[in-house]
Amino acid sequence: MGRVLKPGGRFFCLEFSTPPTEWLRKFYDLYSFNVIPPMGGILTGDRDSYQYLVESIRKFPKQEEFATMMRQAGFARVGYENYTGGVCTLHWGWKI
Repeated sequence: MGRVLKPGGRFFCLEFSTPPTEWLRKFYDLYSFNVIPPMGGILTGDRDSYQYLVESIRKFPKQEEFATMMRQAGFARVGYENYTGGVCTLHWGWKI
């Protein structure tokens, strides 16, 4: 992202995230691992892709970790906002 943006360019990333509260994380894990792949299998016939989706969400850096990575990559005015209890997060930063 830093390579393709011009100085002053803005980066936004809407991504599934890790809920910050333990009870919501447990509920989200239970739902995402036990509902999303079977539902994807029924609706599309491709359960494995939805299993991969659920697993890949867990590998994305947590909110503050991603913000730190952006700062280390040279972005300024870095921030994020959680939505739906942190299940989804909008990240942003400006290239300087």
